[in-house]
Amino acid sequence: MRPHPHVTTAFMNELKDSHLWRGRAIFIGFAALSGLTVVAFTWLAEHALTLFFSVQQRHAWMPLIWTPLTAAAIVWVTRRFFAGAAGSGIPQVMAAQHESVHAHTRPLFVSLRLSVAKIFLTTWGLLAGLSLGREGPSVQIAAGVMHSARHWLPKRSQINDHSLLTAGGAAGIAAAFNTPLGGIMFAIEELSRKPEQRNHSLTVAAIVLAGLMGVSVYGNNSHFGVIHIEDFGWHVFFPAILVALSCGVLGGLFSRLLVVSLAGQSTDWFSRQRRTHPVAFAGACGLAVAVIGLVTLGATFGSGYGHTKAALDNTGDTSALYVLLKFVATWLTTWAGVPAGIFAPSLAIGGALGGDIAQLTGYVNAPTLIALGMAAFLAAVTQAPLTAFIIVMEMVDGHALVLSLMTSALLASGVSRLISAPLYSALADLQLHRLPKD
Repeated sequence: MRPHPHVTTAFMNELKDSHLWRGRAIFIGFAALSGLTVVAFTWLAEHALTLFFSVQQRHAWMPLIWTPLTAAAIVWVTRRFFAGAAGSGIPQVMAAQHESVHAHTRPLFVSLRLSVAKIFLTTWGLLAGLSLGREGPSVQIAAGVMHSARHWLPKRSQINDHSLLTAGGAAGIAAAFNTPLGGIMFAIEELSRKPEQRNHSLTVAAIVLAGLMGVSVYGNNSHFGVIHIEDFGWHVFFPAILVALSCGVLGGLFSRLLVVSLAGQSTDWFSRQRRTHPVAFAGACGLAVAVIGLVTLGATFGSGYGHTKAALDNTGDTSALYVLLKFVATWLTTWAGVPAGIFAPSLAIGGALGGDIAQLTGYVNAPTLIALGMAAFLAAVTQAPLTAFIIVMEMVDGHALVLSLMTSALLASGVSRLISAPLYSALADLQLHRLPKD
């Protein structure tokens, strides 16, 4: 049996090391700064999308010109000046922790410069109405802010780059979704690769503090309000299983499509155009996204949060084409090469699929299946089921659905694993190709 510590000696050992406490104070301070940065980014992104919809409602055909031109401009700026800011941002943070990446090459993937660029470029994408989310970019943004703390840490602080990146990336999820538990689970499932990192109490404290930054600004409210569970019994079993399996298949196909498209190794005409004329290709993708948005009366523009919230409140459009068209619009936006996350669009697609199945099966409490679809599709795309179910549970205040959300997420993720390689791990491997050749 292990001996208990001597209380006085343990306290003295902790207190006498000024380097240790200074390092912890800097770590926690930068965690708060990371959270506040993501909160500011969230404010900018939401106002940009609101401005787009305001103009689009007055000038319905505006996206046919503005969206493709903006997509092309964003890709040109990204490729010319900020190559590391392209895409989601999560693969970059994962790549930055790879053993082949060292201090002098880590800024290729994560840096304060890339964080500033990511804020600007992602907000610009939402201002164009592109189908993207801000949560993946929030991971890279917060990781860049957190990683910059290394310049201030004392050498004996015992805090390494991996701890900074893990805490920063997970803090980005916590602050973006206002879901601290989701941030902690994201750190465990996606960002941590070593057992000692997984139990780092300082990292957990940083994630929770970053989440509190969001709470301090937006209040302690769930993102989508509260869903009301009525008549929840065995009669929901068949519709719920159908939601999980459908989301697993569709999410797996979506993940595989993204990996194949972004790898750029296909020999089809479109992939060749993307390689040889990336800016023009981005413009064409932007035009397609604009056409889809006009066909859906604006429903597929942006992150999809508005559509999902309306569906949960039983006030939204239940068009059966939304799932397919949002799927295509999100894929085209990502394939174009703009800085873009897929968390929010995935929640929108999964929620809409759950709503469609509720109509198909005649299940009266559609918000229940919408919530299950959100968790299931996000889990299928990311293959991080615990993160997905916790994020959705916190976003809808769905504690009454804990076991159902968990089951849906696990089942959908299991189905997805039969179809696609893990999305972010595969994209992180692609990021490593940008390392200088020895």
